[in-house]
Amino acid sequence: MAHPTPAPVRTNVLGGPLQACCHDPVTGFYRDGYCRTGPGDIGLHTVCIEATEEFLAFSRAAGNDLSTPVPQFQFPGLRPGDRWCLCVTRWMEALEAGMAPAVHLEASHISALEFVSLEDLQSHAVPE
Repeated sequence: MAHPTPAPVRTNVLGGPLQACCHDPVTGFYRDGYCRTGPGDIGLHTVCIEATEEFLAFSRAAGNDLSTPVPQFQFPGLRPGDRWCLCVTRWMEALEAGMAPAVHLEASHISALEFVSLEDLQSHAVPE
């Protein structure tokens, strides 16, 4: 008799359980509110950010317009203050340009640390 495989424990960048990033608008590669990743997530949507006007303008200028709604993908468009699972490489680009948005550490997936240091994330952390 086969035993069901337990659900994997999802871990955040601090080593604790991964917290939800946002359900309104619903975010995450799997659109479940969590910045988790898996097969098919080429962009690695692992960093839970809080959008700012400056970051949204930077992202738009870099070719990733996060402000304009895209209804066919159930994407409402982000406004300043919205939380969103951002691709770790986009966050790194913003960091290098001095435009990195604030990060919610407890909702950012541990795999982000393969690309960016915990210190850089912590230096942009939102007080929880």
